Amino acid sequence: MNTAQPQDKDRHHTMQTPTPEGNQRSIDVRVRQLLTDFEQLREALLALSDDIWLDIDHNDIQALEEGVRFKRAYNERMAEFNRHTGALASLIQQFTHVSAGPPVPPSSGAEDARTIRELDREQAHTLDEDFRYKRPYGFVFCGKSYHNLATWSRIYITICNLLIERDAERFAALPDSPNFIHRRGNRDFSWNSDDLRIPLELPYGIYVETNLSANSIARRIGLLLDHFEIDRREFVVYLHQDRDAEQ
Repeated sequence: MNTAQPQDKDRHHTMQTPTPEGNQRSIDVRVRQLLTDFEQLREALLALSDDIWLDIDHNDIQALEEGVRFKRAYNERMAEFNRHTGALASLIQQFTHVSAGPPVPPSSGAEDARTIRELDREQAHTLDEDFRYKRPYGFVFCGKSYHNLATWSRIYITICNLLIERDAERFAALPDSPNFIHRRGNRDFSWNSDDLRIPLELPYGIYVETNLSANSIARRIGLLLDHFEIDRREFVVYLHQDRDAEQ
């Protein structure tokens, strides 16, 4: 009786010891969530900046001057935040070999139809809505579903890649399109990464600006669909808030 108990304890201890494979999977999950948190925090900070600017009475000269000073300082701090978190995220990804999110597989056949049915049980949102402080879950584009996209920038990059697959030559015209060059010369797309604040390289050497709020991304997706002569109703997005409300 006395010798059986230690053996049972040893066996129980052995069963609870995590395997190297299990520990690695746990680290991968934590790293991927942390990288997602970086992106979501940046998008929330950009939304806050927009909120504060819109809340200022632009007919009040003093309030407007104070707002301009705030925006200038806020943008400087945001640039520092982006620089430091970008460097930290790159270091983490290089060491762990974990990307910010799992690749989105092409949707097709019965699996795609099942995913669309699942999404359709929740509320579909169109591009003309207000997405401040709202987290995406997935979207349907031209009858195909894409999900597990936790940030607006990932939705934006996914759409860009889909449009490149659709018509690479038309996409290559974006860096020179006046619709994607703003009044102060800021660009949404460029052949030169130095033209953008937080560039991300797409196929064929085109860079896209990713330092954008949710509403800014929604507007640009709409402009992209117009550029490709795709009806905006072909794109609907689903939000995490809606999924949470269903559960």
